[in-house]
Amino acid sequence: MPDSGPWEEDYTRRGMLWGGVTHDLPDLPLRSRVLELGCGNGKTLCAMIQRGWDVTAIDFSSHAVTLSMEVIGVSSHGHVMVADVRCPPFKNDSFDAVFAMHVIGHMDEMERRQITNKLPHILKHGGILFFSDFSTDDFRFGKGDKTEAATFRRGPGIITHYFTQEEVIDLFSKLIPVSIKIHQWPMRVLGSNLVRSEIQATFTR
Repeated sequence: MPDSGPWEEDYTRRGMLWGGVTHDLPDLPLRSRVLELGCGNGKTLCAMIQRGWDVTAIDFSSHAVTLSMEVIGVSSHGHVMVADVRCPPFKNDSFDAVFAMHVIGHMDEMERRQITNKLPHILKHGGILFFSDFSTDDFRFGKGDKTEAATFRRGPGIITHYFTQEEVIDLFSKLIPVSIKIHQWPMRVLGSNLVRSEIQATFTR
């Protein structure tokens, strides 16, 4: 399992790292078997469970998993576990949908290739993968110590990779692209108007 130390430090120091509005979620049938990679403190997990899906969520940070379990309480439709998202511990054809939202971008190139080779197998035939991560148009692109092409280390040691649309399609070449787009929104930081920019993509098996 990769070093979770920087994330454990961040969660311990800052608690609920992720707040704000939950990503728009797609329409999936009730009781769809769904996997969330990198559930963090449970922000998106809660919204998924409210849709009536049977959700399994994993994160390599034990502190994050504890926070997620506190958020969902005793829900019978949510299952949270500590696991390495690069090598999901699930059988082939396990899930109707997989959500990889701002998690693959925190891996180096070898790890990104490792996980995207695994994901097609755990999706059912006709299953859907939902991806989102920051694009090279994001205002934080280039900030921090460069570790690889378009990848930068910040804070306690967390890396962030910034994607192009072409790169995302190539990364998931074992799946069929359904849609890919750039989503941008304004953010005001220290009196400056800045732009957050992410790539949102959907693939099917």
